[in-house]
Amino acid sequence: MPDYRKEAAFYVALMGWKLRSDDGKQAVLDIGDWGAAIFKAAPPEQTTVLVDGFGFAIEPWNAKTVEAELRQRDLNPVADQDGKGFESFHVKDPDGFDVQIGNSNGLVKARKTPATAKLAVELPFEATNWRSVWLDHFSFQATNYKASVSYYANLLGWGTTYDEGSQNEVLMGDVGDALIRGGNPNDPNFGKPPANGKGRPRNTRIDHISFGIQPFDADAVKDGLEKRGLRAQIDTGGTGDIHQTAYKSFHTRTPNGYNLQMSCVTKDTRLIGSISMKPAQ
Repeated sequence: MPDYRKEAAFYVALMGWKLRSDDGKQAVLDIGDWGAAIFKAAPPEQTTVLVDGFGFAIEPWNAKTVEAELRQRDLNPVADQDGKGFESFHVKDPDGFDVQIGNSNGLVKARKTPATAKLAVELPFEATNWRSVWLDHFSFQATNYKASVSYYANLLGWGTTYDEGSQNEVLMGDVGDALIRGGNPNDPNFGKPPANGKGRPRNTRIDHISFGIQPFDADAVKDGLEKRGLRAQIDTGGTGDIHQTAYKSFHTRTPNGYNLQMSCVTKDTRLIGSISMKPAQ
């Protein structure tokens, strides 16, 4: 992102994240006790936020076994180690998106100690005291969402919910969910350019990320965003009034222009979005 320090301060104040380190090129932040984010300084020619990859710690872990399994599947793993016990491999998904698979000796281990780094910039506003308790979803755009769902289900053991023709919500173990969206190879127009000759080809991207926060009261969250000069765009998944529907969320924009969503979803209620849209399944 163009200004990673401003973005880091925003997430600290709004979402309750903790700064673990900042080396002048990137900041590492703890997302509660369950995840981490690395905010990197973008090159001068990049003017927007780009999610360039994600990483997951897996079990069981044996580096030689994992590497052999990846090579057996023609995934061409690239080793990435820190010499302090953290081991991992990078592979590419069907669209070339970077996926890092590692053990628990990296940021997972680091989160067992307090994050005490100091921000280099001021907080943009008064902290909300909201806690990020869950990864509600990545909105993950793929060229062929069926192929991508199959890839992640078979490689990382992600579970699936239902295939509704343009997306499938996958369950990332006890970490969170992802909405894998994109082209459907069963569509007769799959892979064809728009009829009017306009439009851009689909590319892999995470166009927004949604985090479950606590406490979540729809009116209080809306008020908290607007008091800080932030947009509070309601999103119930098209299921009705936010005071009546099970799935409740708001979208806002970060300092670098990224689409950030915050919802009422927790681990225990992770399927309320899918259930509200497709209750029979």
